[in-house]
This record gives sequence, C-alpha cells and structure tokens, in this order.
Amino acid sequence: MTDTPADRSRPQLTRSIGVVGGTLLTLSCLTPASSLFVIVPDSFGTLGTGTALTLTVAALLCVAVAFTYSELGTLIPSSGGEYAMVGTLMGRLAGWLVFILSLIVVMIVPPIIALGTADYLAPLVHLDPRYAAAAVMLLSTAMGLLDLRANAWITGVFLALEVVGAAIVAFLGFTHAQRSASVLVHPVMDTGGGHTSPVTAGLIVTGLATALFILQGFTTAVYLAEEMENPRRTVSRTVLWTLAIGFAVVIVPVVAITLGAPDLHTLAGGDIAAMVQEWSNSAMGTFISLCIALAIVNAAIVMVIQNSRVVFASARDAAWPDPVNRAFSRLGRRFGSPWVATLVVGVPGAALCFVNLDVLSEVTGVAVAGMYVFVALGALAARREAFRDRAAWRMPLWPVLPALLMAALMWVLWQQSVQSLVITGGIVLVAACYWACYLRPRQDTHWVISVPEEERAASPGGEDRAASPGGKEQAGALGEREQAALGEEDDRKERHGAGARAGRKAGHAPGSRAGQRAAGQGATGQRAGQEGGPDDGRDDGRDDGRDNALQPI
Repeated sequence: MTDTPADRSRPQLTRSIGVVGGTLLTLSCLTPASSLFVIVPDSFGTLGTGTALTLTVAALLCVAVAFTYSELGTLIPSSGGEYAMVGTLMGRLAGWLVFILSLIVVMIVPPIIALGTADYLAPLVHLDPRYAAAAVMLLSTAMGLLDLRANAWITGVFLALEVVGAAIVAFLGFTHAQRSASVLVHPVMDTGGGHTSPVTAGLIVTGLATALFILQGFTTAVYLAEEMENPRRTVSRTVLWTLAIGFAVVIVPVVAITLGAPDLHTLAGGDIAAMVQEWSNSAMGTFISLCIALAIVNAAIVMVIQNSRVVFASARDAAWPDPVNRAFSRLGRRFGSPWVATLVVGVPGAALCFVNLDVLSEVTGVAVAGMYVFVALGALAARREAFRDRAAWRMPLWPVLPALLMAALMWVLWQQSVQSLVITGGIVLVAACYWACYLRPRQDTHWVISVPEEERAASPGGEDRAASPGGKEQAGALGEREQAALGEEDDRKERHGAGARAGRKAGHAPGSRAGQRAAGQGATGQRAGQEGGPDDGRDDGRDDGRDNALQPI
C-alpha cells in the first residue's frame, strides 16, 4: 500500500459520499436484520407479545439520541465522532475519556457480532465459530482498505438482501396471523402449561436496555462526517433517516412474527427460522439463514470502516507518541483510506474472536451508556455563547431532551453488573493517568482536537473562510503577514491577468510580435507569482493543499 505524500502534516479524508451513501453505510452498521434475527428472539422469551411495544418506546428514546447526535455532528463534523464533539464542547480531558470509552466499543463489538456467523451458515456448512468469525474480521479488514464509495455500494447490496429477508418474514407472518392486533397494546406472555400472564410496565422498562441495543448503530453516521459532502447538512439527515429506516425494518417483521406465531410458547422460543419453515418450506428457511449470515458480514465490514476513522482521527489529533501518530494517520494513495488504522482495528479483532467475550460484552454495554451520557452533557453545552451562532442543525425541545436522555442512561448504568462497572472504571482510571502524565504536559502539541471544517475556515482562502461558520471572526484574526501576503498575491494575479489580456488583444494574427511580447509579460507575471518569497510560497502551498484535500468528489 503506497502512502500519500509525507508533507501533509494534517492528513484529510476525501469527501465522496452524500446522504444516500452515508445512510447505506450506517444502516449496514445498525444491521437491522441481524438484530431482528439474533437479538429480538431473546426479547420474545422475556416480553412475549410486548416486544413490539418495548421497541416502540425504545425508538422514542432513540429519537432524543438522534437529535443530540444530529446537532453535535453538524456542529463538530469530525471523524473522531463522540470524542471530537465532547472534547470541543467540554474540554480535552472529557474528550479523552469519551475516546477511551469509544475505543472499548471499537475493539470489542465487531468480533462479538462476527461470532454469530457460523450458526447461520450451518444449513450449508458446519464451521468452528471462532475460525469463521476470525475469517469474517479479516475479510472486513480487506474491504475496509478499499475506497469508501465502493464500500457504500457493496454494503448496499448486502443490505438489500437483509431487507429482502426481513420482508419475506413479515409477509409470511401477516399471511399466517393467529391472533388479533390487540395483543400488541395489551401484551401477554407464555408462562408454561398453556397459561399466560400480562406483561407489566416493569418488564417493559427492564427490556428497554436490550431494545436500545437492537436499534443502536444509527449514531455512527458522525464517524463519516469528514467523508460526507456538505456535512453540516448531510450528517443530521443521515442520522435521522437511518433511525427511521432501521426501526421500520425491525418493527414490521416483529409485529408480523408476534401475530403469526403458531402459539405463545413457539413465540417465546424465538426460533424464527423454524417458524419460516413452518409457514413455507425448508428452502425458504435456508435462504433466511443465509440472509442473516450476510447481515453479520455486512455489519463487520462497516464497523471496521467506521471504527478505523476514529483511530485515524485520534492520531491526527496527536493522542499517542509521535511514531504511533504518524503510522495511524497514514492514508493510502490509491483509495485514500486510513490503511494502518484499518489494520489496527481489524487484525486484533480477528484475534479477539478466540477469547471468551461474555464479560467483555457487559463492559461494552457500560461503555456505550457512559459515552451517551457524555454526549448528552455535550448537547447541554452546545448552546453556550461560543457555539450559539455556528451553523448547525438544532434539536427541538432543548434542553429537556438531553436532560431526559441523561436520566434514562443513568438508570441503564445502575442496572449493570458490579464487575462490568469495575472493569470499565479501571480502564477509564488508567486512561486518566495517561492523560495526566503524558498528554497534559504536552498539551501544546498533543491531543489537539481538530475539526477539518474549522481548519479550512481559518485558512487564508477568502471564499472558504467566508463560507464557513464563524469565518468572519477567524478572518479578522489572521496575522498582518498573512494579510499582506494575500494582498501581494492579488497584485501578482492582476498583473498576470493584465499581461494575458494584452497578449490576446495584440496577438490577433499568428506570429504577431506585439502579442508575443504581451504574452511574455503575462508569463513573467505568472512565474513571479510562483517564485515569490519564502513566506508567500509556504502560504500558497498550504492553502492549495487544504482546498484540494477538502474538495467533494
């Protein structure tokens, strides 16, 4: 893999995707079909016909999460995601702790998802779950090295197969309905021996934690902010569209399965593939199993892609010793992907497939909830005077929504095991020590959280600066030398333009000497612009590099 030129001290990702591409990638990370077939069956066992109602309540909570991420993701468009948003709004230490929490998720969730692959390939071939999961992680790593636009369409094809599988299940369930829709709002569950009992509000509240995890994933759109065209509009639309589509893909089949299950005991068992075979035939059950396997592979690919952007952003912000930062921030010349960061996420993920991940799964749940608490705090800080006038999507019902979200998340944390809380707290404590001993003494050069849109706003390019939020203020803060350099550059361009116009005017006939002399003056002006003083050369080179790096494709 060939690197980009080393003189790009602040490497930038290529803007190449819009709302459609971003939604396809983020939906693939949410993996509604894999959630439907892997996680929802457990909810049927504990919530019975109340599963759909619980998911609906969780979706309402997710709307508050989506509003929070939409506002902060458009206010701080960075591939650093949560840590860039929180760090910019609440300070570097808060951003560092959020990064550590997100790093736990980055490293553990993909192999957890991949470990389910072998179960759904069983109709065709029997594989060791660990080796199958490791193969999925390595495949996902290879795919993550490709161009993001290509990956958007590849994952889009996989996603289409997921949706087809979910649609088939929904059709079969509705056409074999065994009970009325009243069980959705007056839920009951099987208690054995042919008896049923109502699902209480307490059970629904308890089931919200799993329901939130089923719908989790729509927020990862913020990791792609630096590769989205016009991120201050695209990020919010991507987050909200992903939540809406993902919820629809999950809730419609859940309702169909609830109504179409032969009896409540079968529903509690949660064997969706068996129900599909009963409704149709074994071939259809095999097809659904393959759709689930593809959903898992698709999720692993997108998670590696998005998580590698977090590692890349941390290196660009100098979170590590300099040699590590240089390695993690390398971009491939051909595809423009952060290939070292991709390998750092994917290869250890393959190794983790051979580890018992039960405890790590609980730790991941604590890390996700803790990360959301910090994001909610960041949303409360986003309306301070320093950020109030920036162009961004703004959530309704502020500050009520982030405050309610924090209360719900604190309740979720209270329900977690002591072991998972202690392990996560220990990791955070070690990270705080690293901050105090290494990052804080080097705060002028390390962990300097950057937002590419702001860097472009601060560059001496007038149009980009004026177009960016806060551009006028940053333009006024430019030094006198840079302003003078801009004036000299404008004079050179004017002289060059005048010489070229004179050449065109005098050189009507081929070989006109006057035209040649005038054109020569224009060329001389152009060379003068290129051969200006050392300061001018550095300024021009920096501006062009930044503008080119941030142009949408």
